[in-house]
Amino acid sequence: MKYRELGISGAWVFEPPVFPDRRGVFVAPFQGPVFREALGFDLVVGQTNHSVSRLGVVRGVHFADVPPGQAKYVSCPSGRLLDVIVDVRVGSPTFGRWEAVELDSESMRAVYIAEGLGHAFVALEEATVMAYLCSTPYNPSAEHGISPLDPELGLPWPTDLELVLSDKDRDAPTLAEAKEQGLLPVYRASEAE
Repeated sequence: MKYRELGISGAWVFEPPVFPDRRGVFVAPFQGPVFREALGFDLVVGQTNHSVSRLGVVRGVHFADVPPGQAKYVSCPSGRLLDVIVDVRVGSPTFGRWEAVELDSESMRAVYIAEGLGHAFVALEEATVMAYLCSTPYNPSAEHGISPLDPELGLPWPTDLELVLSDKDRDAPTLAEAKEQGLLPVYRASEAE
């Protein structure tokens, strides 16, 4: 499996080998020893999540309080999506920057998103499935979001799709508003793991 860190500390792409044959395809999108080699620690899984989204659905930008935060290892076992990682950590040298990676069921590429980073995606096909390995269970009181439509962020959503958002995501504060409200994680806290 190939891997590389993105331009935001704590954001990684993993590219597993895919083995197609006349029966279909076999792939191991998460491999513990490779993850440890890349990041220097094991991914502890506290919960797994799956979402199924219609074409144009945007989910996020979501993040959790740090500590403990919630790291995610995400892949797309069916369909195609654009995954976006946003550095929402106050004090980070890349605060406010984003990275986008296309995930799909052919390449089976995956991304790792460390605690304290924001995460969002848009479904580029009908019935797109996102699979998440999460380091901690869902804790609604520690979950926050920023607007995926924040013009200051300028996230790379396709302009040829009608974007579908939940009311919660549509009404979320901008990055600047979330910073002003004290909702964002602090860089040192998220790096202290």
